[in-house]
Amino acid sequence: MTDRKKPDSDKIEVRNVASPGHIARVDAAKYAAMRLALLKILPDSPPGLTVAAAKEALLPHLDGGLFPGGEKAGWWLKCVQLDLEFKGVIARAKGAPVRLFRKADVA
Repeated sequence: MTDRKKPDSDKIEVRNVASPGHIARVDAAKYAAMRLALLKILPDSPPGLTVAAAKEALLPHLDGGLFPGGEKAGWWLKCVQLDLEFKGVIARAKGAPVRLFRKADVA
């Protein structure tokens, strides 16, 4: 029995604002679905949403086939959050707790 990997086209490279030299490869469909949902619900100015509030707000926008019952949504939210922060698409407001918002100049 052979162990088959998914084709590379099913993966996307992501970066991490906390570890800029690290590149990971993750499922492209789940990444795209989470990115779309996250950008849909985040405001475009500070103070933004807490991560917990963002997760609650984006759950209804996720594909149930990719995230049945919201399964693994927290992990994917963090993955996409850190990648989009690295890319300058979203940012954190100053202070605690972490609050996220879309950069105004990014669509």
